[in-house]
Amino acid sequence: MKLATSKGLTLILLLCGWLFCGTALALTVDQAKQQGRVGETLSGYLAAVQQDGETQALVTRINQAREQQYQQVAKNNQVSTADVARLAGQKLVARAGKGEFVRGINGQWLQK
Repeated sequence: MKLATSKGLTLILLLCGWLFCGTALALTVDQAKQQGRVGETLSGYLAAVQQDGETQALVTRINQAREQQYQQVAKNNQVSTADVARLAGQKLVARAGKGEFVRGINGQWLQK
């Protein structure tokens, strides 16, 4: 039990560290969020609110980077990538700023 708790704590710390870094991508993502073009989902991946090509390209690029990071964290902590993504999704949705879009459990977009 203690080992599982330790792994969980390590996973959370690694994930939080990753979520607060990435300044090069953060500005672009932050701008898209502020413009209402993208939103966070509980799956841990960004989704397009607006369906234009530029937004779709951003979503694809960000989600590919997230997938790689989730895989690395999962490998380091011997958990599934899906579990890491879900944990990240919960944190990203919870920390979304005022006016930003998040996709709720019902699949509908909500503006915080």
